[in-house]
Amino acid sequence: MEDLTMAKIHDALKPIQWLIGSWESISAKGHFPTIKDFTYNEVLKFESVGQPILNYEARSRHSVTGAPMHLESGFLRIKPGSNQLAFMVSHNFGLAVLEEGIATADGLELESKSINRMSFAKDPSVKCIKKVYKLNADGTLEIRTDMETSNTALTNHLVAVYKKTE
Repeated sequence: MEDLTMAKIHDALKPIQWLIGSWESISAKGHFPTIKDFTYNEVLKFESVGQPILNYEARSRHSVTGAPMHLESGFLRIKPGSNQLAFMVSHNFGLAVLEEGIATADGLELESKSINRMSFAKDPSVKCIKKVYKLNADGTLEIRTDMETSNTALTNHLVAVYKKTE
């Protein structure tokens, strides 16, 4: 079997090549008008397999108990010869999201284009997600996630800062 960790990085990925690797949260906070504020720990992985796409996985855990909280996985694709992105993500609570946007000089800007959920997912339903990824001058990655639900207008939900671990 081919070792995917040694796969050549596709030329189209150059604008987002800095994402490749594992990132561990050094600060991760969540809030929303309908829930109690919370903190969490998270590990993100972006892996190149030689295509103009990155495989993606995120696992979060409760910051005190270490219990698993959230798992999502998907694919971040860049349109070759451009800075256009498509991010397809499945969440373990029954949500599938297609986000599209652009790669900037030091980050990503994404907004949901379609959101689907399993028929028996818990209400309220998610209506919109906006994410901004920013590579900070100190090498950390900051991700801000805004969310709109069937009950709440678009508002900030998550702010996390990560350090690269590999």
